Amino acid sequence: MKVVNVNIDTATPKDAEASILIIYTGGTIGMVFDEDHKHLVPFNFSQILQKVPELRQFHYKLTVMSIEPAIDSSNVNIADWMMMVRLIEENYEAYDGFVILHGTDTMAYSASALSYMLENLQKPVIFTGAQVPIGRVRTDARENLISALQIAATKIDGGSTVPEVCIYFHNLLLRGNRAKKVESTQFSAFKSENHPILAKAGVNIDYYWTAIRPSTNLPLKAHYDMDYRVAILKLFPGITPYVVKSILTSPDLRGVVLETYGAGNAPTNPWLLELLRDAIARGILILNVSQCDEGRVDQGRYETSRYLLEMGVIGGADITTEAAITKLMFVLGQQLPDAETKELLMKDLSGEITL
Repeated sequence: MKVVNVNIDTATPKDAEASILIIYTGGTIGMVFDEDHKHLVPFNFSQILQKVPELRQFHYKLTVMSIEPAIDSSNVNIADWMMMVRLIEENYEAYDGFVILHGTDTMAYSASALSYMLENLQKPVIFTGAQVPIGRVRTDARENLISALQIAATKIDGGSTVPEVCIYFHNLLLRGNRAKKVESTQFSAFKSENHPILAKAGVNIDYYWTAIRPSTNLPLKAHYDMDYRVAILKLFPGITPYVVKSILTSPDLRGVVLETYGAGNAPTNPWLLELLRDAIARGILILNVSQCDEGRVDQGRYETSRYLLEMGVIGGADITTEAAITKLMFVLGQQLPDAETKELLMKDLSGEITL
């Protein structure tokens, strides 16, 4: 894997209103249709002004760092998140904001991971992508890219307007660790059910200030220690002991996101409770997350969740599965004592839960 730099001449450095680093990792937004071979191929970003001439109207210093070969978002892994974090850390002082072009399938996972890995963020890191390639006539790629760049460049009182990791898609700016992909065939691909939107783009871009995390005066702290020894266990009617046991007894397992019903409820089958107790006794952390898109875990509210609370399952409040699994990776990667690890999992680290 290599990184190729492309400078886009839309303003001279002294005239630039803002400087934005675009990181192209892969995804539909960076594809064009090859008429000869009749399939999608990666786009050459040195020709971006030909495909998106509207960029000439911005007086921004724009630089594209293109990852080669491009990463299909279905193949994104922890090493790719580390690469993105490293590029931002190394270029943090040189740019006012960052736009990451990424495939939609795992965008919410990547945005969630970076929200933890980039501590004390004072500048916007905006993920965006497209449902239709940039070379097509009816594409959402141009609007998504243009608006993401404009938001990343916007300042208020000398500071960044949105100093956090976000997803911009189809007129909406969402907190990255609150977003979920909900559509595969419509332009409105992402929603944030448990947190208000941060901004909405219409004739103007309207910001919802009370929803945006305030900036910090602390220096950026990049984290690279993520623990991959985690799993997701989704409960369903008819689930068998063999399925649950196969997950909970996986070699070296350290943490599990348990997707439960409603407000954090689970079957009270003795075999299930025994397997969960045994896993906790072996030091495995279990984080309870609701399967409902707008759900919130409230362990102990019903008898079917009281057992989980009593045995030491950690309530995940209104966190998404994407934010929960990446939070487990991040917190376990800190290698802290068990008590501190559990405390961090229950704590709001970067706006991922409502306390």
